[in-house]
Amino acid sequence: MTVETETPQATGSCCTPAGTCHDGAADVQVGAVTTVYEVKGMTCGHCEGSISEEISGIEGVTSVKAVASTGRVTVVSQAPLAEDAVRAAVDEAGYELVGQAA
Repeated sequence: MTVETETPQATGSCCTPAGTCHDGAADVQVGAVTTVYEVKGMTCGHCEGSISEEISGIEGVTSVKAVASTGRVTVVSQAPLAEDAVRAAVDEAGYELVGQAA
């Protein structure tokens, strides 16, 4: 899903050319839009996978991370997504989109 490219780094440095440290914990995509949604009904890894698969099918989505324990789904896309498209994908997976997380 996520396309990763190698960015040359300064020799002997753990920092990116932009001057930020990269610990591998999160992929940052320049120009990307990150939106966190709240979803009801997730209880396990299977739920996370079902929701991730459906949302990944929305055009422009580059990354999805669903976490059942928090009920949150983080979506990275090339542009802002229409909430009705996200709602339809979550409904298709069998869950309820509450809306954007506060």
